[in-house]
Amino acid sequence: MANGQTIVFPLNRSVLSLLALASILFFNGALARAQQFSADLVAVKGDGAAEPAGQLRVAGDHVRIETPELTDGFFVIDGAKPVAVFVRPAARLFMDARQSSRLTRIFVPVDPDNPCGQWEAMSKLAGIADQGDWRCERVGAETIDGNSVVAYRAIPAPGREFFGWIDPARKFPLQIKTEDGIIITARNVRDEPQPAQLFEIPPGSRKFDPAALIQRIKQSDVWVDDKKDPDPSHR
Repeated sequence: MANGQTIVFPLNRSVLSLLALASILFFNGALARAQQFSADLVAVKGDGAAEPAGQLRVAGDHVRIETPELTDGFFVIDGAKPVAVFVRPAARLFMDARQSSRLTRIFVPVDPDNPCGQWEAMSKLAGIADQGDWRCERVGAETIDGNSVVAYRAIPAPGREFFGWIDPARKFPLQIKTEDGIIITARNVRDEPQPAQLFEIPPGSRKFDPAALIQRIKQSDVWVDDKKDPDPSHR
């Protein structure tokens, strides 16, 4: 081959077809890993009465949950890290969700073959220390609002259990039966793109740390420590 010359082999139709198929499979695989949808959360208690439990938005590992109890903000979850915070846009504040809502511990992206791994991680993030290893048992397959799901019994500790119905395609629970018997279901699931800003903390927001606030109060004149109070009338 002479210097500076490049030999180009023509691509036949078979090769082009294989390349096109590979591109389609790659694109579909990316969509499967980054499912985007929204849904309404509905809770049914023991008496059978249904009531709104919130709004759910999902984009891959990111989840946004709005609840009727906390109307001044919303929860944002990053299941990959994992992180769960409550955001108050008007006040430009955000804080760790911790145990402020059990929804942030159960309505998260999961492995359809082992949902307990992510549920355990979110429980530990919330500061709930269960003894022993979490265990999930597959108990069957069902259909919820036209969506095929796999039912699991989750056992976080001896004598405790709850149930989760996982959508394998979306890699997300569409229904949970909590330990106290409340059934929370994601209804009216809508597969649709979710704007990225819905899962972001607004620029300029600062993190609120309750522990730091308590420490500042303790250092002020309004804090009274009973152990150090010299006035016997306060005892």
